[in-house]
Amino acid sequence: MMIKSLLAVFLAAILTENYVLTKFLGICPFLGVSKKFGTAVGMSVAVTVVMMIATAVTFPLYTLVLVPLDLAYLQTIVFILVIAALVQLVEIVLKRYIPALYRALGIYLPLITTNCAVLGITILVLEKSAADASYTFLHAMVNAFGTGVGYLVAMVLFAGVRERLESADVPRSLKGLPITLISAAIVALSFLGFGGLVEGLLGGGV
Repeated sequence: MMIKSLLAVFLAAILTENYVLTKFLGICPFLGVSKKFGTAVGMSVAVTVVMMIATAVTFPLYTLVLVPLDLAYLQTIVFILVIAALVQLVEIVLKRYIPALYRALGIYLPLITTNCAVLGITILVLEKSAADASYTFLHAMVNAFGTGVGYLVAMVLFAGVRERLESADVPRSLKGLPITLISAAIVALSFLGFGGLVEGLLGGGV
């Protein structure tokens, strides 16, 4: 039963609750770094790592420190500080070991600090835990990983679309940002087809 519920959380995070394409969080890097496949993958991996570590730190920090001390109202500030520290760590690692990717990501790497998808996962897993007593720390970590994979799927799909657009005969009035937004909307619309898929595959959901 535990494996089934974890699988449901994982699949939902990728398909039916994709943070970019269904919740529209993290749109800035989604549009800015998806021009090339390589940078899209690199950014997605960096975001996934930050999401998982941030969730691993903020979930117990909230439940074991902030709540007992009646400081739950500080969660957003504390979470942003934690995420900012993690992003600095990732930035140092990339600059040291993968300088090409570090230069390719440019300004979007430090922007992970204010990426709504990263902050969103740390807050929403707490909301799910509060609403469902069976939602554990393990569920939160699986959700964070699934969200990262969903972010990767969205970025790779859109990178493929944008690379095809470069050789397409796009009307002059739609070139640039207009056709990019239209393409993003169509990709997001396609994910509506996954509605109910997780529940159907797992026989009733989580």
